[in-house]
Amino acid sequence: SLVIRGEKDEHAVLCSKDKTYDVKIADTSNMLLFVPGCKTPEELNADQAPCNIIHSQIAGFSKNYWELRRCRPKLKKLRKLLMEDPYEGPDSQKDQTSTFSKYTTEDLLNLIQASEEEILHQLQVIDACQIEGYWRILDFDYEMKLLNHVTQLIDSESWPLSKVPLYACLEELGSLEPREMIEHILLSYGRKYVDDGEVFFEMHEDKVCRAIAQMLLQNAVKFNLSEFEEVWQQSVPEGMTTRLDQLQGLALVDKSSRPETIFLLKVEDLPEDNQERFNSLFGIREKWTEVDITPYIQDLCAEKQTVGALLTKYARSSMLNGVKVYNSRRPIS
Repeated sequence: SLVIRGEKDEHAVLCSKDKTYDVKIADTSNMLLFVPGCKTPEELNADQAPCNIIHSQIAGFSKNYWELRRCRPKLKKLRKLLMEDPYEGPDSQKDQTSTFSKYTTEDLLNLIQASEEEILHQLQVIDACQIEGYWRILDFDYEMKLLNHVTQLIDSESWPLSKVPLYACLEELGSLEPREMIEHILLSYGRKYVDDGEVFFEMHEDKVCRAIAQMLLQNAVKFNLSEFEEVWQQSVPEGMTTRLDQLQGLALVDKSSRPETIFLLKVEDLPEDNQERFNSLFGIREKWTEVDITPYIQDLCAEKQTVGALLTKYARSSMLNGVKVYNSRRPIS
């Protein structure tokens, strides 16, 4: 089945089970006629006797049709809706008094311009979980509290980061936080597998390091890069190694300042529209290298489109000290 999605102020899209299409009206020079019981040449038998002329009633006509073009699902709104009321834990008074709406899968299908599979996949990407039938995103501070409980337990029990037992975690931490929240944080920051009938998690080093970097950076406008790298490495669980490439699409290094600095710049906070995204990026920094800008525009690439093609369309290239850089094609106010 196909469904058209969009609120009154949105351009309509058409969704199948797993894909999203832009819908545009296209004119045709050949008028389309609607004839009840019409048969095509293929449906007529070749050996039929000479045909008589049949007088048909035309039920309607059209001079245009809907043209479908595969497009990126419009998923930014999904995070925005869920961030109206992030989940702060079972003891939060705010959760009991909140006036914000909560959303079921059905609600999200009615509000988000994307196919069901694309919406469910994105819920997984943003680590949303279902609480009492509603989709929720954890408040970042609460998420860090849960992650801290898990990493401290791993440390105290000297478990290898590749083999964290689910049952032992639930037993040890179940008195501090709901068991389903402990399991959710393990699913968010680890890979689940079964060994000898027991469930284990292999912790994702990059994801854990990235979350701790976000926690360190969110309270500072800019952070001295060398100091940040030192504090960051000291803050992650023992056995994990921090690398700047773990922060793609989360933080940006300013190499032009002395000393070099780093600051938080999350790709999910940038506009969804292509031109607005580039305007926003060139407002933050006048000239970008391809390496720096790629994490912030990669999600804009349509099917079979490359970052290079996007840059050609929305930016102008030049050489700066032997390095190719990109700046805006239009003046940024």
